[in-house]
Amino acid sequence: MTQEELAIIQERARRKLEDLEARMTEYRELTKPIPPSEAIGRVSRMDAINNRSVNEAALRQVEAEHKQLSSAMERMREEKYGKCTRCGADIPVGRLMLMPGALQCVQCA
Repeated sequence: MTQEELAIIQERARRKLEDLEARMTEYRELTKPIPPSEAIGRVSRMDAINNRSVNEAALRQVEAEHKQLSSAMERMREEKYGKCTRCGADIPVGRLMLMPGALQCVQCA
């Protein structure tokens, strides 16, 4: 992988991290508990509880993706980036462009 390709991947990863951080903030706001003192009605409260659980699942998924991408950014600084963690082969640049947090080559994934 050339330095130019790495710079492009780093920029894409940085932008994706910013997007994930914004989404995490949004999901955290949506998953705040609904105080019992708030009069919204029984059915509305049940809908709110259901929506909250869906948003909590989405938050966990976004947090996991953020952690994986942050780890990839760290590997980029340590020059361990772009090697399959399973077989040690180079991960194709196209895969890294699409999935900057990829840890494995296509064959091992």
